[in-house]
Amino acid sequence: MDVVAPFRLDGRVALVTGASSGLGARFCRVLHAAGAKVVLAARRMQRLEELARELTDALPVACDVTDEASVDALFEVARKRFGRLDVLVNGAGDADPYAAEEEPLAAFADVVRLNLIAAYSVAQHAARPMLAQGSGSIVNIASVLGVVGGGIHPTPGYAASKGGLVNLTRELAVEWAGRGVRVNAIAPAYFESELTAEIFASKKALDAIAHMMPMRRPGRAHELDGPLLFLASDASSYVTGQVLAVDGGFLAK
Repeated sequence: MDVVAPFRLDGRVALVTGASSGLGARFCRVLHAAGAKVVLAARRMQRLEELARELTDALPVACDVTDEASVDALFEVARKRFGRLDVLVNGAGDADPYAAEEEPLAAFADVVRLNLIAAYSVAQHAARPMLAQGSGSIVNIASVLGVVGGGIHPTPGYAASKGGLVNLTRELAVEWAGRGVRVNAIAPAYFESELTAEIFASKKALDAIAHMMPMRRPGRAHELDGPLLFLASDASSYVTGQVLAVDGGFLAK
């Protein structure tokens, strides 16, 4: 019995948004290491091309996920190159720290547009070929702040968008479960990335994280590898509609 085999992605095609840096780039490397061909999607083409040179049979595609025409073009290019889609990692996102009484409505709307509306658009596009072939896995990158409030900095727009993404995950999972497409989410706590660079540059913020987390530290990038592969692969073939917190025990308090 090969208990590792279900985690493999040999012969499958994965698409990752937000792939140009940080955790998104790592997700691409992890999926590739498990055997997948990977479509790398983000706005910064130069970074995508640099990443693609590290991998075998990776396709970099410049895409603004908030622009529907750009998303249409992304999936058309991916279809022409690989002919199928098996895994989507919905990783593009952003946050602006504002106190709730101060966040401009335009800033709130921009975050929701990227983190929630664009994620829905990309999931729709991915689901169409997956539903046609009767199989697929969508992994949304949510956040513990989509489940509870009270982060290091106030981020009402971010929290609202990730909360919406959490329940969108459940809704899509229920709608598509009988047609072979699974939809789950990963809810990380604090991991170092471009999005959290300011936090990780502050000793005060890191001390606050250590105090908040039962494990007394932020997450390390490799600690998302296993959860990602589990949800992307057949290892989780009977798992859908779930939000997997990778949070050092934060949500257990």
